[in-house]
Amino acid sequence: LFDSKIILGKNGVPVAENFRLEQSTIADMIQVGQVRVRTLYLSVDPYMRCRMNEDTGSDYLLPWQLSEVADGGGVGVVEESKHDNLAKGDFVTSFSWPWQTVAILDGSLLQKLVPQLVNGRLSYFLGAAGITGLTALLGIKEKGHVTVGANQTMVVSGAAGACGSLAGQIGRLEGCSRVVGIAGTDEKCSILVQEMGFDAAINYKKGNVAEQLRDLCPSGVDVYFDNVGGEISDTVISQMNQNSHIILCGQISQYNKDVPYPPPLPPDIEKIQKERNITRERFLVLNYMDKQEASILQLCQWIQEGKLKQFSTLTYFIISLEAAFQSMMSGGNIGKQIVSVSK
Repeated sequence: LFDSKIILGKNGVPVAENFRLEQSTIADMIQVGQVRVRTLYLSVDPYMRCRMNEDTGSDYLLPWQLSEVADGGGVGVVEESKHDNLAKGDFVTSFSWPWQTVAILDGSLLQKLVPQLVNGRLSYFLGAAGITGLTALLGIKEKGHVTVGANQTMVVSGAAGACGSLAGQIGRLEGCSRVVGIAGTDEKCSILVQEMGFDAAINYKKGNVAEQLRDLCPSGVDVYFDNVGGEISDTVISQMNQNSHIILCGQISQYNKDVPYPPPLPPDIEKIQKERNITRERFLVLNYMDKQEASILQLCQWIQEGKLKQFSTLTYFIISLEAAFQSMMSGGNIGKQIVSVSK
């Protein structure tokens, strides 16, 4: 058994010294209600940076504890079961999967998976058919106010990330007439347009973002799916229309800083927001779990029909977790960052 443990982080960029990989053993026997699982995939996500602080800034996120096994979204296969509803060979998932190659878990906390729903691509249950897809879909439905036929323009920041790449596609499926992404490399921009169906993409590291936005969004911005915060978001907000909407999904540019969430806007941008009646409300997908089942079925239908694609950055073996996390936090991933534990 290998497990990955976290040394508590502080404000600043996560480094290799914040992580430790250990070899240990687990119990030979499992108790009634438990299952022994072999980990197949682990999800690496920006919100995990917040869990490296004693105060995560969110009442729904508990901090990782010093020298305890880290956890997050995971998918695995049952190797032994003493739970009535789970059998050997079943594929299961959890949002609190330990970063271990093998684990003994409470079967009641696991969700049984149906691989056929995602055409056998189990890692999709951590992305397009999981909490990431739910965040994109429900964020757009609950906070985006997208109306079919209204000729709305959506802008997505962090558009080549796990959630952003799905949000752009879903915005189109829900009725946006134009979708523009903002990403950090030409390669990412090319993938957004050629493979993800975005109308256009802006490399924020090249040229003037404000000028490019004006050219690509001649009718202004009606819906902004915000994954990054900071200067990019300030630029987008300044070009948003009257009565438009911000979907406040994430603020990754601020996660290494000691600021409240959501971070306050600069005074001049806040003035624009208020004058134009732009909604900017904190969005938490966990508040909409009553819509989870129907939403997952919708996502899976789109996947089966080829209308929703998941792009993944895959690394292998548990030893790559630390490097995958650091890479993701610096924008090294395209799409969902996943570690394949059992290659």
